[in-house]
Amino acid sequence: MLVIGCDHGGYELKLAILELLRERAVECTDFGTDGSDSVDYPDFAAKVAAAVSSGDAESGVLICGTGIGMSISANKFPDVRAALVHDEFTAKMAREHNNANILVMGGRVLTPDQGKKFVEIWLDTEFAGGRHQNRLDKITAIEQQIIER
Repeated sequence: MLVIGCDHGGYELKLAILELLRERAVECTDFGTDGSDSVDYPDFAAKVAAAVSSGDAESGVLICGTGIGMSISANKFPDVRAALVHDEFTAKMAREHNNANILVMGGRVLTPDQGKKFVEIWLDTEFAGGRHQNRLDKITAIEQQIIER
């Protein structure tokens, strides 16, 4: 299952992404926000990242105005690899090399068509494994050191 969340700056792009997910029959839970009234992005990042971190969701999509705040917030959670993408190449590499389990985008910097394309690429790309898995293992080891402090 995929979970999705946004703040007011990402609301319009989230609607386009939800439409794409419905078309592709991707099981999805929407954690909000449900309008363009100002809200705080960490609240929605935490809901999505907690679901992915705990294993309740396989993956997630987060959208705020730039994507920066969402990616910073989501990456505070263990086992979350939230990748902010801004073009087709970074969407592909987010999955292929980093096995990102949360895709992050900026609703004020991308068009709905761009956002939908990036989600499609991310969903359709396989993790390459190999040397990239070794690097992810090192990230996990860093997380463990921090947790054990």
